This record gives sequence, structure tokens and C-alpha cells, in this order.
Amino acid sequence: MNNSFWTVVGFTAKNKLRGKAFVITTLIIALVLCIGANLPYLITKFSGEDEPTLIGYLDSREVAGNAQLSSNIEIATMLQSNYAAQKDPDLKLVPIADEGSATANEQALKKAIKDEKIDGYIEFAASENSSFPKVIYKSEDLMDMGTSNSLSDALKEVKIAIQLRGSGLTEEQQDQLSLPVTIETIQISTTEGAGSIGDGKSNTQQGMDMGLVYIILTLLFMAIMITGQLIATEVTAEKSSRVMEVLITSVSPLKGMFGKIFGMFLVGLTQIIIFVAVLIGNIMLPHNADLLSGWNINLSEVDPMLLIFALIFYLTGYFLFATMFAAVGSIVSRTEDLAQALMPITLLSLAGYYICMFGGIANPNAMFVKVMSYIPFFSPYVMLVRVGLENPPLWQVGMSILILLITIAIVGWLAAKIYRAGVLMYGKRPTIKELRKAMRAYKV
Repeated sequence: MNNSFWTVVGFTAKNKLRGKAFVITTLIIALVLCIGANLPYLITKFSGEDEPTLIGYLDSREVAGNAQLSSNIEIATMLQSNYAAQKDPDLKLVPIADEGSATANEQALKKAIKDEKIDGYIEFAASENSSFPKVIYKSEDLMDMGTSNSLSDALKEVKIAIQLRGSGLTEEQQDQLSLPVTIETIQISTTEGAGSIGDGKSNTQQGMDMGLVYIILTLLFMAIMITGQLIATEVTAEKSSRVMEVLITSVSPLKGMFGKIFGMFLVGLTQIIIFVAVLIGNIMLPHNADLLSGWNINLSEVDPMLLIFALIFYLTGYFLFATMFAAVGSIVSRTEDLAQALMPITLLSLAGYYICMFGGIANPNAMFVKVMSYIPFFSPYVMLVRVGLENPPLWQVGMSILILLITIAIVGWLAAKIYRAGVLMYGKRPTIKELRKAMRAYKV
């Protein structure tokens, strides 16, 4: 491959990297990533969500002679102790003095909300089906499900503790009853001797692999849609300006097309590296590092074979769709008609992405997913999901890659012929008969 190929690559890459559109778009997306990475922290900081929600209750200790009130106070006290024992409680109970009457109590509780002493309050009412009272939570917030669910979980523990008190069990035995049952799931391989991608994965490994699959799928989809559109637009713009007439006489169609594709690949890769660096830089900030530490993220748990196959499917998927985008862009004379001409290729890419997101990730072992993993227009997406979330034999992955490479060779050969014939056809879009006749006149 002589210098003409690298001349096209360098010209394409430099032209885009120096363009104002590339710089502005990259800066805007980088800014959005910065905001998105720090959004949970910003929301917490400005909304006060890092502080526990204050829940009021009537403290009727001074009201004597009422067994029900004493029971309610006991429940509220146990509920308060339950939250106080937590490391980072999301709720905190605040006692409000009993005013002696239901009306006065209601006014006192509402005044406490108005004065911002509490965010809401709970009331106790008799329950028809249980000795444990019904709890009513009142606040000004609409559909405050987070607080309601937290109270419900804590009240279940209080109810169990009250019922166990007369059971004769020791405190240690009662604590053992409240401990959750730990279930660990391990992904195993049943294809021993046939060759497979993995040999059993723990929960952490499966979580890391699923996260990586999501990231690679999104990056591949963005690379195909954004860079592919840029390639087609670049070819159409050069054709409409008659620059292509000069280029096509000095560079072979195969080198010209793949030089432009590879140049755009470098542009897209540069942009992705910038975005990943910005994202990692923001994630490593102290306030985000503390948040991630609670998710038990360990990059050493990522399967290295998954990384290798992710790179293979990323590159093959990109170059397959990029050649098609270049070929279609070469037969369109006006940029106004480009979106309509690219619609079939766009739908193919969307179909592969949506098959994974709405079917493949949920059920990677389904027969439909397995069939789609061998169809080259979908396999860069679907087989990656199978490799990351299932455990396919190596021969299946190898066959998918082989079919994909053969398809890239065929599509590349056809695209080069279409590219050479299409870029010299001006005016209306050529018919299939005209394009086929022109393709026969040129050799790749």
C-alpha cells in the first residue's frame, strides 16, 4: 500500500480534526459528560439529599392511662433506634410534644412541617386484621414512595422484634433470624473439551462483564451512526463540489474509499479517547470515588478474552458499516437526499442495537439471539452480548467472525466498484441498471 492511501488518510483526518464543527461538538459532548458524571453529587449537594429525612411523631409519654398510646410510643422509639443504628440512615424520627387533643396535635405537626423542623409525620391507627397498628405517613410531597418504602421496611423489623420478644429466644437467636440469606450465583460452562470463552463467573465478574458489554455496544453504535454519517456526508460534499473528479484520477477507488474510512476511524477514535479520558477524570474525583467504592467495582474482574473479542467485533462492525455508508454516499449528488438514501443502513444498525438491548441482554441464550449472532450485519452487536453474558463455544465465535470477515471483503469489493462508478455520476441518483453498467466498466 503506497503513499497515496496514507495521503488520503492524513488529509481526511486533519481536515476533520481542525474543523470548527468537530472542536465545538467535542467540547459540548465533553461538557455534557462532565455534568452527567457529577450529576448525582450535584443533586445531592443542592437538594440536601445527603441529610436524612426528618419524620415527626407524637411523643405522648406524659399522657398516662392509655395503653394504645404507650404501644405507639414504644413502636416509634424502636423505629427511631432502628434508624439510629444504621451507618447512613435515610430517615430520622423527631418527637413532637402531645398537645392534649387530636385537633391541637394535627396543628402542631403541620406547624412543624411549615417551620421546616420536620419533612413529614406518622400517625398510628387501629388495624382490623392485626394487633400491630396501621401507620399513616403524611407530607407535602407528592408520591413520596422512597420514604414510604423505607418506613415500611423498618416497621417490618420492629413488628418482628415485638412478636419475638415473648418467644423465649435469646437476643443472639433473634439477631440470627433477621440476618439475610446470602445467595451467590456462578455461571458455569457445560462445553468442556469443546473450547469455550469462560469457565465460570462470579456475581462480580458477571456484573463487570455486563457493564463492559453495555459500554462497547454503545460505543460501537455511536461510532457507526456518527462516523458513518460523516463519511457519507464527506463523500457527497466532495462529489457535489467536483473535487472528486481530481481525486479519482490520482488515487485508486479502493485506496481512496478505505483511506477516507480509516481517516474517519482515527477521527472517531480520537473523539472517543477524549470522552473516555474526561469521564475517567470526573469519576476519579473524590466525591465520585466514594460513590463508586460502594458499588464494588474491580476492573481486574473483567474477563481478558471479552476485551479481545470486544475489540475484534468493534473494528469489524465499524468497517462493515463504514464501507456501506461510503458506497451510498458516492451515489448521492445532493446532501439533501443523503438521509433518505442512508435510511436502510441506519435501520440495520438500529436493529442490531435494539436486538441486544431489548432481547439479547435479557436472554442471551435464546434461539433467536443465537441465529442473529451469525448474521454479519447484526453479529458485531449480538455475538458480543453472547460472549459477555453467555458462554458460547469458541468455534461458534470463530465462525461468526469468519462470516463477518468474508462479508466485509465482499461488501468492500462491491463498495469500491460502486464508489468508483457513483462518484462520477452527477445529477439524479443513478438507477440500479445504470450503476451496474458503470461498475462493469471499472476494475477494482
